[in-house]
Amino acid sequence: MAGYGQGSRQKANDEKGHDIRSTNILAARAVADAVRTSLGPKGMDKMIQDAKGEVIISNDGATILAQMKLMHPTAKMMAELSKAQDVEAGDGTTSVVVIAGGLLGAAEKLLAKGIHPQTITEAFLMAAEKAEEVLAEMSIPVDLGDRDQLLQAAMTSLNSKVVSQNADILAPIAVDAVLKVIDPLTATNVDLNDIKIVKKIGGTTDDCELVDGLVLSQRIAKAAGGPRRVENAKVGLIQFCLSAPKTDMESNIQVRDYSSMDRLLREERTIVAKIVKQIAKTGCNVLLVQKSILRDATTDLSLDFCAKAKILVVRDIERDDIEFISKMLGLEPIASLDHFTAEKLAPVGLVCEDFMGGEGSIIRFTGLKPSPITGGCCSVLVRASNVLLLDETERSIHDALCVVRSLVKKKALIPGGAAPEMEMSCKLAQWARTIGGINAVCIETYAEALELVPYTLAENAGMQPVEIVTQLRAAHMKGEKYAGINVKKGSITDMYAEKVVQPLLVSVSSIKMATETVRMILKIDDIVICR
Repeated sequence: MAGYGQGSRQKANDEKGHDIRSTNILAARAVADAVRTSLGPKGMDKMIQDAKGEVIISNDGATILAQMKLMHPTAKMMAELSKAQDVEAGDGTTSVVVIAGGLLGAAEKLLAKGIHPQTITEAFLMAAEKAEEVLAEMSIPVDLGDRDQLLQAAMTSLNSKVVSQNADILAPIAVDAVLKVIDPLTATNVDLNDIKIVKKIGGTTDDCELVDGLVLSQRIAKAAGGPRRVENAKVGLIQFCLSAPKTDMESNIQVRDYSSMDRLLREERTIVAKIVKQIAKTGCNVLLVQKSILRDATTDLSLDFCAKAKILVVRDIERDDIEFISKMLGLEPIASLDHFTAEKLAPVGLVCEDFMGGEGSIIRFTGLKPSPITGGCCSVLVRASNVLLLDETERSIHDALCVVRSLVKKKALIPGGAAPEMEMSCKLAQWARTIGGINAVCIETYAEALELVPYTLAENAGMQPVEIVTQLRAAHMKGEKYAGINVKKGSITDMYAEKVVQPLLVSVSSIKMATETVRMILKIDDIVICR
């Protein structure tokens, strides 16, 4: 190490590159510091107000950064990093930004020592690969048949959310929903589109439930007094309109006398009656109608005919929901009346309207016949007393679903409470001593930077961060690799014993992505603006 100070100063004489790098690091670290306070179970929430005055309250890193209006291109990279982590693992969106911020701080120190950016990026890559090995060594394999292990991981994710007090209700919902849509023995991924989250304001978070069947937030069309509850239903889903046709071009018809007006109305009645008669002939008694923009999907006349034919009509089915409803009920959307046949209908045990107090109603489809198509689909009904809490509950359930999905993708668990970060830090520092050279200095600084996560966790929980991190480092040096920060007791405990666990995929992808982003930022030495 003696020669390091004299002969091996690799500083390239480019003042401009140095200034650009400093500015980029400053911008990215400013973003990391903004979300740092919301890390962990005792993290603070952010209230975000957009230009229209809409308010969001959240402590989910990806949500906060997605809402921020960032101008600096490097700051935008941090928001993209958080978004990438959200897509890949669904959780750890705040941690990944905090780690990236810590690594940029480390890189700044190394640059100040005169080490070339390329050397730093190469050393950081080596450190990230070694860190992944350390994580794999401390992980515990997961059996998807063991519901308790999955519940612990989902609970840990929910404990850092606004709805943490309801974690014992929401965690089983997330775990059971995922287990319903996969085969635990063979699954390697989960399509979260198979789990429909339906939000309905009113009630409390305790009223959230996993529905065995389909739930729609639309209302039953009851203008003409049709049925509201149908047993042994045959459900049809149409993408055409139950109304008289319109001309393709904008045209006006002038009616000069009563007889021609009468003829026009009679013709209209005949057309609508013919459509409803053909639908009723197939035995269909529940009709779902896709939302139409060009003309009325249903008219009072068609609803009246449907009521007489004892057909329950649900209007305004969103285009995005068509695929899910088709898969869930095992039916085929019908685009024209000629194709409306009995084979395209789906049998359902019961379709009924369920009143939710003063906040409207939902439609439940229960007693679905299991079929190869509907193999894995379910609905989660989310309730909350106000819109802000409702949206945050939905985001929290989505994060918990993502955590269970991460366990399906990579079947291994690691302890939470900043234990993995401290273990990586200690192991990397030991490994750096065996390498020597400039790389050793870079890797040691990388290891030091990872300690920002336990430091922040302790700081947010109102503990003495320096004291706690020192105790945690000492525990890991003694070989207690599962030791982490217990924010509830304010001490260092075994995280597995406390059942604070997280999926291996979350930490692996956050280390990998944070390092990649930092390397990319360090390699930029000029910003060219094109007008």
